[in-house]
Amino acid sequence: MNRQLFITIFLYALTISTALAALPNITPDGKPFPSLSPMIKEVNPAVVNISTYSKQKYTQNPLLNDPFFRRFFNLPDPRYYEQRPLKRQQSAGSGVIVDAEHGYIMTNHHVIKGADEVLVSLSDGRDFIAEVLGVDSELDIAILEVEASNLKAVKFADSDVMEVGDFVVAIGNPFGLGQTVTTGVISALGRTGLGIEGYENFIQTDASINPGNSGGALVNLAGELVGINTAIISPAGGNVGIGFAIPANMAYASMLQIVDSGEVKRGQIGIGIQDITPNLREAFKLENGRTGVLITQVVEDSPAFRAGLRTGDVIIAIDGKPTTSTGILRSQIGMKAIGQKARVALLRDGRELNVDVKVQSPDEVSVTSKTQHKLLSGVQLQAEGDNSGVRVIHVAPNSTAAYSGLRPGDLIVSVNQQRVKNLKELNQALARSRSTVLLRVERQGGSLFIVIE
Repeated sequence: MNRQLFITIFLYALTISTALAALPNITPDGKPFPSLSPMIKEVNPAVVNISTYSKQKYTQNPLLNDPFFRRFFNLPDPRYYEQRPLKRQQSAGSGVIVDAEHGYIMTNHHVIKGADEVLVSLSDGRDFIAEVLGVDSELDIAILEVEASNLKAVKFADSDVMEVGDFVVAIGNPFGLGQTVTTGVISALGRTGLGIEGYENFIQTDASINPGNSGGALVNLAGELVGINTAIISPAGGNVGIGFAIPANMAYASMLQIVDSGEVKRGQIGIGIQDITPNLREAFKLENGRTGVLITQVVEDSPAFRAGLRTGDVIIAIDGKPTTSTGILRSQIGMKAIGQKARVALLRDGRELNVDVKVQSPDEVSVTSKTQHKLLSGVQLQAEGDNSGVRVIHVAPNSTAAYSGLRPGDLIVSVNQQRVKNLKELNQALARSRSTVLLRVERQGGSLFIVIE
């Protein structure tokens, strides 16, 4: 190509690109391009970074206790190490200001768990030491309080009206980089059975969520809080487009109890429940595709008993919201404050009925039991109505049982090779073992052994 011609073309292209760069950010018809920027500017001040500090003693080699070893290597007395300053560990997460007047901040429990000090950093550069008002470990929610002025809180959305395909924005502090915005849609609703928390009814999103986003905000395009970003599924530890958030309605119900009393108490109605399988759907003559939860047991003199619920009833909705699994039902009842009534829609002999059931304290309803054995600490159990074993209802995250592989939904049929049919037999078998427990459980049509030690 002629050198002069090349220079002419290059200068022309440079002129055009410069002119385009100088054009305003508007469409050809004079309207501004769509942008999330105005909404983000409103929400950003309500999203905070959280740093936690915990004290940890220096570890020392047991050989330091040997005087001959210390003398040979000319090492100081072990008491020297005990007197050294303690190390401080720092981790990063996110949080959301939910009440500007009182300085309340919502985050995940796992973000601040075990912390001796919690530091909240605002988007305007201010830092505050936060007080932990209370936590809901089963939902993975914690409420913090800071003494600060000129705060801006996010508004709560009604997460029950969200639909798959709705656009959402995740705001948080991934990898400690600082406030970051990612966009996506709601990929699914009502995700349960993941074994992440005790009460699961997650919003699934493909908005990029990474380590450090925990406790951050998932908002709709109006800048309203839809959920609290909590977890991801990722083989490599990074985002692959599968993230989970606690619905705002569940988080809000938990917050009200924490602010009021510093703790969360969830009630029960006194029933044993089971997911509907294709075989059960056929046995109970339910129409193909019918979802719901089968009642396998009704505790005598419980709220469900007094309301007239029966074994064999199929619960299809609570307060007008569909009940598609046992996990969803537990979350729906768990959101109710003790003393409130739940409107239960159910199927009985092909007819649909609606009854009001009062939610009561677990102390007043004995359908489930928490074993006292130390190796099964954090495990909630329920006897099957047909004496076929003991169902695992809940396994606390980070518990010994969880690490050993016990999952919600497992049916325990033997303990230390001794057949157990109910809670009484299970507890009797557990009482004979202290250091190790061998469980045989049935899971998804198969059987396996689990050792907890």
